[in-house]
Amino acid sequence: MNIQLNNHPIVRDLGNGLILCRTTPADAQALAEFNSHIHSDDGFDKPDERVGAWTSDLLTRPHPSFHADDCTLVVEAATGRIVSSMNLISQTWAYEGIPFKVGRPELVGTLLEFRNRGLVRQQFDEVHRWSLERGEPVQGITGIPYYYRLFGYEMGLELGGGRVGYEAQLPKLKEGEREPFTIRPATEADIPFLMETYAHACRRRLVTCVRDESVWRYELTGQSSRNVERLEYRILERADTKEPVGYFTHPWFAWDTGLIANHFELKPGVSWLEATPSVARYLWQMGAVYAQRDGKPVVRSTYSFWLGSEHPVYDIFRECLPRRRDPYAWYIRVPDLPGFLRILTPALEQHIEESAIVGYSGEARINFFRSGLSLVLDKGRLVTIEAWKPSNEDRGNAYFPDLSFLQLVFGYRSFEELEQSYADCYYQDDERRVLLNTLFPKKASSVMFVN
Repeated sequence: MNIQLNNHPIVRDLGNGLILCRTTPADAQALAEFNSHIHSDDGFDKPDERVGAWTSDLLTRPHPSFHADDCTLVVEAATGRIVSSMNLISQTWAYEGIPFKVGRPELVGTLLEFRNRGLVRQQFDEVHRWSLERGEPVQGITGIPYYYRLFGYEMGLELGGGRVGYEAQLPKLKEGEREPFTIRPATEADIPFLMETYAHACRRRLVTCVRDESVWRYELTGQSSRNVERLEYRILERADTKEPVGYFTHPWFAWDTGLIANHFELKPGVSWLEATPSVARYLWQMGAVYAQRDGKPVVRSTYSFWLGSEHPVYDIFRECLPRRRDPYAWYIRVPDLPGFLRILTPALEQHIEESAIVGYSGEARINFFRSGLSLVLDKGRLVTIEAWKPSNEDRGNAYFPDLSFLQLVFGYRSFEELEQSYADCYYQDDERRVLLNTLFPKKASSVMFVN
């Protein structure tokens, strides 16, 4: 886990013999080894080579938005040992179809003996600066509970969650009945179909990830076989005509007791009730195949649809998916909230236009206790979105502690849910409650992010 500091872009000397620098392609092997130890679920002494493969891919393979110097390293100058690192994977998301740039910090880790020295904070300062320079108004990171709140993030956007079924619920083919759909690996020739089907699915969601052709091609052909983030893409076709009707993805290894579908979409006009049983049977069967391949006990006990908080499968397949796992959350950072909301203005105005308060004129002065936000509407149009400072004379008419307002903005919680969670989250009158719930409705998201 040592590197040669010669020819590295040095960011600054951190003192105490530590140097903050950026990576080069030559660091791939050492950083892959570092991350495989730091991010192993089985402990530092049992490295996860799949995480190492992801790291190596980022630094050595062509990527749609990541470059070999998009990692920070804290290095022990005397030995060249890596003691801490993180990276930034830039991408584009969309809010009700409105695109905005996002910086995604990832693979954040520090050797145990170097923790609690502020090394992660100094790297976040640098990575946040890069993100600002790239015009990214939002940063999002997945990770352990609470930790990233220390760096200006709020758990404010849904992540994961799903439903699980068992052998007793698996729909079986009747005697003599043939599988109505066949399943095959996706190829580059399927990219137009994948893009069209994905775009149709995004209409159900509040926040999604914008995926151009280069992203689809990278995920189909650009990652190494052992990359922990690599997904297997499968095309669902009608058995008789070979017409492609949908796609789904799953990891290349089984989770716990079975295989999960973490994305599943159908093109318009195809019945979920008709197609889903074939996918469930595939997951059940392949879970056993993967377990046997990997030398694990062949326990074909579950099949899972890991599709977020809401999905058509959950309704039409309710009795076949009795176990529920609620979503976790993305950590979200929005350093310039008024600027970001201005980007979203067309969507927010559309929410008003389609609501019970169409044509609304009025304002909300939102108190964050140490800062605030002023929203002014005229006949349904947002004419003012700006920072506002609460005072003793004017405390505003809606109150959100800390960064909890981001949960409302990203559709993760309604105003009423936040009010139940925070004693100091409240409103002065129903007008402000209705206005804010209308501007920022609770709505499921699914960010098929870029790795």
